[in-house]
Amino acid sequence: MNEALKELLDLLDLEQIELDIFRGRSPEERIQRVFGGQVAAQALVAAGRTVPDGRDVHSLHAYFIRPGDPAIPIVYNVERVRDGRSFTTRRVVAIQHGKAIFTMSASFHVQETGVEHQAATMPQVIGPEELPSYRDRMLQIVGTNALMREWASRPRPVDARYVTPLTWEAHRDPELRGSNTNVWFRYEAELPDDPLLHVVLAAYASDFTLVDTVLLAHGLAWGASNVSGASLDHAMWFHRPIRVDEWVLYAQESPWSGAARGLAKGEMFTRSGELAVSVVQEAMIRVR
Repeated sequence: MNEALKELLDLLDLEQIELDIFRGRSPEERIQRVFGGQVAAQALVAAGRTVPDGRDVHSLHAYFIRPGDPAIPIVYNVERVRDGRSFTTRRVVAIQHGKAIFTMSASFHVQETGVEHQAATMPQVIGPEELPSYRDRMLQIVGTNALMREWASRPRPVDARYVTPLTWEAHRDPELRGSNTNVWFRYEAELPDDPLLHVVLAAYASDFTLVDTVLLAHGLAWGASNVSGASLDHAMWFHRPIRVDEWVLYAQESPWSGAARGLAKGEMFTRSGELAVSVVQEAMIRVR
């Protein structure tokens, strides 16, 4: 297990400071704001710790309200909205400097059987073993730029391997632009058989590449274009158990952008082609 993943797992082990009140921290990095996937993952951990055993998260709906300050802890207040016979609902508010920076509603469900179908088909793409790591690909792109090489070389908790072009590549070559992104990802360690942990880590990973799908369509790239952005809202539906220490294909598309916003959708497939998670996110995209 690499140090970045160890640190992430430590960040997800929230401190309980009162009944239904938890405290989380951010990594000690020189960043301007807290990564959205981290806040969503920590909020989901807080909600999950108040839910009876035998109920797995099946959906979450979140809004990013203010940028998170990485220099101070985040307090997560959990409201027990409802505990029904089959479903449990929780609302989480993340607070810094006395103000809400993030809100999330999450629903948990007992395991039941029912009618089944899957219309979504996993894209037929090259396997992850035949693809370079994100680090190796970015180092080739940035060349001798010392600052960018330092950024590209930093350890990451998730091993992400792009089937489709990176935004930096499409920024340089207009023929590579498109509105679809396919990425294999996994966490490089054997993780415990804790369903909530795998769901939380899927939520963390879901925010890494989704907004980039909007940028890819326009040849924009963070750090290479005069573009700024931030996640506005994020929704996920968990259809079946998922293991994120095994390869997952994250198929993403951006059906629309306009009005300084962009919409992106994603589907996470197991290696065998089963649809495990659906994701939708809208982000602010401004080009100066």
